[in-house]
Amino acid sequence: MADKKTYKRVLLAYSGGLDTSIIIPWLKENYGCAVVCCAADVGQGEELAPLHEKAKKTGAEKLYIEDLRKEFVEDFIWPTLKADAIYEGKYLLGTSFARPLIAKRLVEIAEKEGCDAICHGCTGKGNDQVRFELSIKAFAPNMPIIAPWREWDIKTREEEIEYADARGIPVPVKKDRPYSMDRNIWHLSHEGCDLEDPANEPPRDLPLICKYPEDAPDKPEYVTIDFEQGIPVAVNGEKMDAVKLLETCNEIAARNGVGIADMVENRLVGMKSRGVYETPGGTLLYAAHRNLEEITVDRDTAHYKDQVAVKFAELVYNGLWYAPLRESLSAFVDVTQKYVTGTVETGEIRRRVILESPKSRRVVQDAEDFDRQDVSVELQPIVGLYLPVWRRVETLARTVLTPRSRSVSDARSQAQGAAEKNAKLNCPPGVEILDKWVDYSMIDDEFVYATVVLVFEAPIGARHGAD
Repeated sequence: MADKKTYKRVLLAYSGGLDTSIIIPWLKENYGCAVVCCAADVGQGEELAPLHEKAKKTGAEKLYIEDLRKEFVEDFIWPTLKADAIYEGKYLLGTSFARPLIAKRLVEIAEKEGCDAICHGCTGKGNDQVRFELSIKAFAPNMPIIAPWREWDIKTREEEIEYADARGIPVPVKKDRPYSMDRNIWHLSHEGCDLEDPANEPPRDLPLICKYPEDAPDKPEYVTIDFEQGIPVAVNGEKMDAVKLLETCNEIAARNGVGIADMVENRLVGMKSRGVYETPGGTLLYAAHRNLEEITVDRDTAHYKDQVAVKFAELVYNGLWYAPLRESLSAFVDVTQKYVTGTVETGEIRRRVILESPKSRRVVQDAEDFDRQDVSVELQPIVGLYLPVWRRVETLARTVLTPRSRSVSDARSQAQGAAEKNAKLNCPPGVEILDKWVDYSMIDDEFVYATVVLVFEAPIGARHGAD
């Protein structure tokens, strides 16, 4: 390694797992540098407690443990939830959106400590190397990055364990259970070894958070979740901060056998990988959020948002959280969530999430996309005779939900005008309107709900554009 660039001080993204545990001595042996470690608390809990002592015993100068849970949930998880973003229909992106947050904090600490390089322990065949490096470069374009897995001669996890044993480094992985795991407040992932073969059923003791569906209690559980503009704010009527709410949903779903996903995904590095994911609270919240959107987001927006969700998930999965496109998509998503406020009541939670009818004060904001239309066809005599032709009489009703901004009368006038306009758009051309009436109602003293009914007569043979 004589031809390698030398560094005086390197910041290591440290988890205390197998990879980063052996990287500390490896950096010192190969670069002769001081090593500062940073561990991000994104909800892995008790795993962080012994890290200070462990990092120093393996040669680190110091360790930062950064509590990023609140920022993680509010600034990364909630925006992704609002987007309904799921990678390839199964993966709720638990590791994917944690990496950009951690990388941002790594840059901040590296600058604070005067480090001249940042090191990560991501493997050369994994997604995380890309996620970390793209995010680091977003904040520090000139910062050198050391990726040991692309440099050292270690090829397998068994060789990693042997390297650690030779240096007296304790690791949380044993040869009889050498899975690669990543845990945070959103999920726990399992990869590697016998799981790489999709034909192998996951070991019975693999899940560490969720019960298997068949092991769920016989008695189902019932839950209500309140949302405000797409963000969950309360569980069972109790308002909570973001971290506590997610932890509560995790507990409820996990004990009821909800949240395990087994999939073979397409990695961004061009290979397939099998992963088993435990995402209990996320599974519950995604189902509830989608259920509420069904009554609060208009048809065209909902359909287009489905397309956005796919692209959003791809960007996050590929490490492009800080890309302009992801930020632009989030701006679009925020607009769609304007009326996603209300309560979702689950039916039974046991093995799966069953949802009851959601409730919201704001059902819809566009009459074209949520309307009631009554159509009646009558046989009318012509010259006193019933001939095999008839006059078609249709009754169209359009409803518009309009915010009350100044006065009740102003809101009523505005709602009536909008509803009448939309109703007339559905009348066949050239028809004569026979009658019209308007009905009003108030919703929580906040909205005026106007219903306009038009009765019209169309000539024989006219083309009718109404549905």
